[in-house]
Amino acid sequence: MSDLSTIIRDEISETGPMPVARFMALALGHPQHGYYTTSDPLGTDFTTSPEISQMFGELVGAWAADVWHQIGSPVAFTLVELGPGRGTLMADALRAASGQPGFAKAARIQMVETSPVLSRVQQATLAPITEKFGYAEPEWISSVDQLADGPLIIIANEFFDALPIHQFIKTEKGWREQCVVESEGELAFAPSPTPVPGGVMLAPSLKDAPVGTITETCQAGTAIMSELCQRIANTSGAALIIDYGYTRSAAGDTLQAMRKGKFVPVLENPGKADLTAHVDFQALAECAGEGTTAHPATTQGQFLIQLGIVQRAAMLKQGATPDQTEAIDEDVRRLTDDDAMGTLFKVLAITAGRIDPAGF
Repeated sequence: MSDLSTIIRDEISETGPMPVARFMALALGHPQHGYYTTSDPLGTDFTTSPEISQMFGELVGAWAADVWHQIGSPVAFTLVELGPGRGTLMADALRAASGQPGFAKAARIQMVETSPVLSRVQQATLAPITEKFGYAEPEWISSVDQLADGPLIIIANEFFDALPIHQFIKTEKGWREQCVVESEGELAFAPSPTPVPGGVMLAPSLKDAPVGTITETCQAGTAIMSELCQRIANTSGAALIIDYGYTRSAAGDTLQAMRKGKFVPVLENPGKADLTAHVDFQALAECAGEGTTAHPATTQGQFLIQLGIVQRAAMLKQGATPDQTEAIDEDVRRLTDDDAMGTLFKVLAITAGRIDPAGF
């Protein structure tokens, strides 16, 4: 039994059934035993798009440079990445965007990261890039309420899927929150014995859902998105959200755990596996209020193709060896094909004013 498993069991014993959101928060972010606070999972437990190919980050960088141009090329703005992984996406983006005259000098870089392990990796990744291309030294912050004033260009790749979700299950007695309990010496899922609080709003379409139906909400995600939208409305800029999920809100149990590239039981060895849930892009888009526009979500494949990944691949293949050419083609396939990441991953842009973001 892991140390975190003991902590979770003790809390359940003291306070009763533990909401799934609380379990996720502990499993991923416990200060001593959380998954993200104690390990670098990239390449071991999962691989993200920036780690597959430099083309991904380069195209995101070109996208950011275009947004900067559309908002009037301000002499000072903040380029933000939420959950920056190893810093690979930002490094590739900064290199590509540096070709836009004035971009590097104007950019203030802020990395929103809570993992001390990953922060150190990001610092090592970015240091040579920022020095070479004349960017200011990046800053590391732990939450979006610490973002700098002024125009913002925000990138979030596989950030929202790791935020804690609440699950609700339809029972014979109505809707109940899904919780974690201890049963016969093991952690298990069980409905809360009390009704869902009146302040929790479930979709009207779920009114006649059959018993056993599970639906999910990510209050942490919508709270962060709402704050970002308000900041963009007040100061100009845009946010680019890339993640796996669904474009229309729907019922379903999408909570999953992965360790060493394989799916494992969610409640097994908390703190030792990555926990994620599919992102509800409709809920994120609905956070856009007055002064912002949510551009209809597209697929990652279509987004990258419209940004020019095929043309960029052709440039990289010039002078490449046959093996290198084959690897570049495979990278494009993995990022854009329907049977790989092309349709599973969606892309949402929320912008200020009349910005027309590329790729949508």
